[in-house]
Amino acid sequence: MYGVILAGGSGTRFWPLSREEYPKQLLKIFGNQSLIQATLARIADLIPLNQTYIVTNPAQAEQIKFQLPPSAEGPRFISEPIGRNTAAAIALAAIQLRKKFQDGVMVVLSADHFIREPQAFIKALQLGEALANEGYLVTLGAKPTRPETGYGYIQKGKPFASQPNASTVQRFVEKPNRETAEQYLKKDDYFWNTGIFLWRVSTILAEIERFLPELSEGLKEVDRKLGTDQEGEALGRIYPKLPSISIDYAVLEKSDRLAVIPTDMGWEDVGSWSALDEVIERDGDGNILTGNVVNIESQNSIIYGDKRVIAVVGLKDIVVADTDDATLICAKSKAQEVKKVVAALKLRNGDEHRIHRTVIRAWGTYTVLEEGRDYKIKRIMVNPRSKLSLQMHHKRSEHWVVVSGTARVTCGESVYTIQANQSTFVPMGVKHRLENPTDEPLQIIEVQSGNYLGEDDIVRYQDDYGRVEAKKG
Repeated sequence: MYGVILAGGSGTRFWPLSREEYPKQLLKIFGNQSLIQATLARIADLIPLNQTYIVTNPAQAEQIKFQLPPSAEGPRFISEPIGRNTAAAIALAAIQLRKKFQDGVMVVLSADHFIREPQAFIKALQLGEALANEGYLVTLGAKPTRPETGYGYIQKGKPFASQPNASTVQRFVEKPNRETAEQYLKKDDYFWNTGIFLWRVSTILAEIERFLPELSEGLKEVDRKLGTDQEGEALGRIYPKLPSISIDYAVLEKSDRLAVIPTDMGWEDVGSWSALDEVIERDGDGNILTGNVVNIESQNSIIYGDKRVIAVVGLKDIVVADTDDATLICAKSKAQEVKKVVAALKLRNGDEHRIHRTVIRAWGTYTVLEEGRDYKIKRIMVNPRSKLSLQMHHKRSEHWVVVSGTARVTCGESVYTIQANQSTFVPMGVKHRLENPTDEPLQIIEVQSGNYLGEDDIVRYQDDYGRVEAKKG
């Protein structure tokens, strides 16, 4: 089997904790593992890392790699130039797998799901593998525990004679209203559509060609260019023109080769703040309190913070989420509408929808302390024995002051060391590099000056992390 993890979403309904460049799947919501780390760990005993693929965009691939231990074994990344929904992402992964392995069973997973009973999940995948090898498109259905109106449903049909724990699919049902969801809960033949699928590479590509020929045709040139120097150009030119549609709408609801495996694996789609009620233990008043919270007489609320004190009094059914640069306050019943906040922020041309004030990089972090016209002040933390890329900026100069640690600086043809309370200046247009040559963290304050201070004003000449796109650091 081959694992295909879809990890290209930005998690807009989890703002302000999630951002475009640090999306929901990178968050550690339930413990010491991020959602994508938990997804990889969940399938580790069944699918080797070198047979696991993550479909995402280049910026998120970089962030995901920071969370994975260094390994030549994988997982491997498939880069989408632009998001085109699940049908295109799955088709792109399928042609990549066909090119490398010819055929085999794909397990398609989302990077942001929660599964309370992983052993039940693994057993369902093993049963699904057998059905997929018989030519079926298999989906896992989760046993409903409440009248959920935010999920799609699957009605099962007749059980298979050879696999009585699996059934044909009677129909897919879109997100129902409350009354309909309550009826589904009373029946034993309706299950939540988890979006976890299994099928042979050849089967899904044949069904895509059958039901979505414009997608199949569009990827043929990309398929021919895979593994060549022209692959990136072809993908960048063709992929944005592909139809943007989910695999459910495009193929599954039309196919006559469907199977569903009902499971009781404690599955949840962590789609919005209100979903935390189902996956995190609440206190005696029904609250979820994370961070430095002072709560007085609040009920059934989610208060999520970090270092700053958050004091709440008498809240009921409210979400409060606080970060360094943004705070969300909304009715829990309106948690799905947080994506509208992100859309409004995009129109303001700020950065609050895109990045956090503190940005994680392979070499450490940087935090924007203050920004104004023609200047920006950052705190930069460089990990021991790490260094930024050898780079140059066209539109800004930089002044570095060492707060703690030792910095090795490359500036033009000069290489020198500066200590705490010492500083240096990097002129505009000069190649430079910052390095921590010690076993202790390095902290500097950087003051940027110039008429353009965007993170895309960078030319890289050398880099230890294989980055080729224009990004900070």
